[in-house]
Amino acid sequence: MDSLPDKESILVVDDAPDTLEVIKRNLDAHGYRVYIALSVGEAMKILEENSIDLVVTDFKMPDVSGLDLVRYVRENLKSTEVMMITGYATISGAVDAIKIGADEYLAKPFTDDELLTAVERCLSKLHMRLLGQTQKDNKVANQYGLIGESKAIQKVFKAIKKASSTSATVLITGESGTGKELIARAIHYNSPRASAPFVPINCGGIPEGLLESELFGYIKGAFTGATETRAGFFQSAEGGSIFLDEISETSFSMQVKLLRVLQDKEICMIGSNRTQKVNVRILAATNKDLLKLIDKGAFREDLFYRLNVITLAIPPLREREQDIIILATYFVSKFSREFGKKTPQFSDKTLNALKQYYWPGNVRELENMMQQIVVMNDGDLIDVPDLPAHMRFTTPKKSNLRKTLQDVELEYINNVLASVNGNKTRASEILKIDRKTLREKLKSKQ
Repeated sequence: MDSLPDKESILVVDDAPDTLEVIKRNLDAHGYRVYIALSVGEAMKILEENSIDLVVTDFKMPDVSGLDLVRYVRENLKSTEVMMITGYATISGAVDAIKIGADEYLAKPFTDDELLTAVERCLSKLHMRLLGQTQKDNKVANQYGLIGESKAIQKVFKAIKKASSTSATVLITGESGTGKELIARAIHYNSPRASAPFVPINCGGIPEGLLESELFGYIKGAFTGATETRAGFFQSAEGGSIFLDEISETSFSMQVKLLRVLQDKEICMIGSNRTQKVNVRILAATNKDLLKLIDKGAFREDLFYRLNVITLAIPPLREREQDIIILATYFVSKFSREFGKKTPQFSDKTLNALKQYYWPGNVRELENMMQQIVVMNDGDLIDVPDLPAHMRFTTPKKSNLRKTLQDVELEYINNVLASVNGNKTRASEILKIDRKTLREKLKSKQ
């Protein structure tokens, strides 16, 4: 029996045994290989003897601090990411940690979900950076860690190269699941700011009442519960780039504040009367048409033109037909290794179904689908029955646009009937209509 592949290895460093135990138990539960150390010296010995993917270290520790450990990892271990946790969250601490090379800065107390989300972000960045090395037998990766050979994605690669050579603001547009954050990361890590932080923010995922404090920070006593001064994401991204995903979800009042940052390169922490300069490149993204939102009065026109210095439009997956099979093959290979399975092959009918499907969820949908297939499939071949039901009876995307809706419906019904060898009961179940309705629809064109 083949052994399961190793999960990512994580070293947790904290001088508090109770904290170590809680974090270790949480990470163990999610399958990670976890090492623990009570001091920086002990951590360095573990790093010398083991291959570690991620170091999670406390900030303040006796003798040698977490900042020194971050510096050591960055100077000596190219294939290891670093995340800092601390109960002493300050502006200078956050900025220093990220400047030295910490990829995440998490303030105590944090929830299990917050810890896991931060860990996954760090490991995702590591995987992107090492993609070319881990896929030596698969010529699908390029210098940006992105996959594809189609003309549509090649245009994107050229745009990334141009955008990376400047510090201009970039607006990335594209449907959900097309990889807008990957594009933003590629721009940052191929720019002169690559050694500084890249800080991604999901504007739609943070409640409106908290977004301002998260972005700009606040000083002690600024509001009820502000028991300490905390840096915002803009301070943490100093010298680097901040990625504002779902920028269209911000309110008008927040848009005014973002406009000020773009115009004056300065922010004002909540509770403070003083502004402070920031050296941060803004990369924004949206899956909505901002010009239409402007017409509806839902987005500020002046902010749009400040963001729209460089526009990079990501094509949907259905416009990258050449890449669909490349991506599907890559994901199946990736998840097969991850779950310790032999990599299955695609049947010709399956490949055709993948190319004909509309892919409303784009690359993210494709990745999730391939993961599900690998988990559920125990054979050497991925065939049409292994695909989700909604893909088995999909109509071709390149259909005759001169057909009436009734013609298209009848064609679809006949395809479903053919797939079940004329069994009207089974066809009715798939179509979610009763047999009487099915008979009436078939008679309507006779």
